[in-house]
This record gives sequence, C-alpha cells and structure tokens, in this order.
Amino acid sequence: MRKYRRLVLASMATFAIQKTVSAQSNFAILEKNLNFRASDLIHELNETKDSLILKGSDKIRYVYSINDKYLREIDTYAGRKDFKVAINGLSPGKHVMVVSHLAKLVVFVLKVIRDEPELIAAKLENLVTQED
Repeated sequence: MRKYRRLVLASMATFAIQKTVSAQSNFAILEKNLNFRASDLIHELNETKDSLILKGSDKIRYVYSINDKYLREIDTYAGRKDFKVAINGLSPGKHVMVVSHLAKLVVFVLKVIRDEPELIAAKLENLVTQED
C-alpha cells in the first residue's frame, strides 16, 4: 500500500510540473496607460506573453525601459508604426516602459514574472518526501 501512495504522489507531482512548465500564463503582466491622451498608442502583450506589441497611429520614435535598479534594459529607436519588444530578455521585476509617440511620452508598467520550473520541482519533491 505504501508503494502505491508513493507512486500516486510522484505521478501527481510530475503532472503538476508538466502543467506548470507548459503553461507560461504568468510570464508578464502589463499595466496599461488608460489616459485618453495615450489612446493613440496600442500597447498589449502577445498571446504567449513573451513580446510587447506597440502599434501607433503615427511613427513610434523611441522605446526604453527602466527596471527596479534604475537601469535601462531596452533603449532603442523604433522609427515605424508597429514595433515588437522581446520580453524574455528582460530581468524579472517591474519595468517602467516609456514610448515616444506623437510628441508625447506614453508611460506604462510591465511586470516580468518568470515561473522557474526548478524551484517548483524542488517544492513538489519536498512535499512528496514529507508525506512519507
């Protein structure tokens, strides 16, 4: 009976790890700028939440981000109406994104949250050993 309990717990842990690794639902969170003056710029995450999509009615001039340590991780000239920013290269934490568009600076927040499968696996393994 004891072997079956271990087998069931191990299979549940494996299923939970696979589900967590395959679904990156919490990779990033976007806090949009809801000001009506910023409505000319569409800013959203793609379906997998690993890229920021910027679309403007006119050319987007400049894009930069400031992280928790007040360092610029993204500092680039866009020069077109549609622009994609890769989020997977950013460090975890809060990033203030600044986009220069139509002689305005549109500011919004991007929080990069990474599900680290190694930590989740270690927690589940610890849970299985505590049950025995």
